[in-house]
Amino acid sequence: MTHQDLRTELTENLDEAEWSWLIPHVQRDAVIVVAEGLDLVDVGVAIASDRVSEVQVWIDEALIAKPSVTQVGEWNMQQEKRFNTLIVQPFVLVQEKVAA
Repeated sequence: MTHQDLRTELTENLDEAEWSWLIPHVQRDAVIVVAEGLDLVDVGVAIASDRVSEVQVWIDEALIAKPSVTQVGEWNMQQEKRFNTLIVQPFVLVQEKVAA
């Protein structure tokens, strides 16, 4: 699959989800929170393409991370909170939707 095909496929898989729908994925330790400044598809392409050095930089800069206990606690109190989501097996990438 070419880079462009992968980008197209992932772009088509972008979705939106409520926090309550994401909880089972958090419980299996599959959710990765992507910082607001990053493009969800860019991150998905990098992970799917196994671009380890690029992904490592984001991890080191805390731009992508597993949700913290604090975040999970806050989101558990806002079950209807919305996230942009992208599934990149076996992970679910999520990005908080900024309230308009």
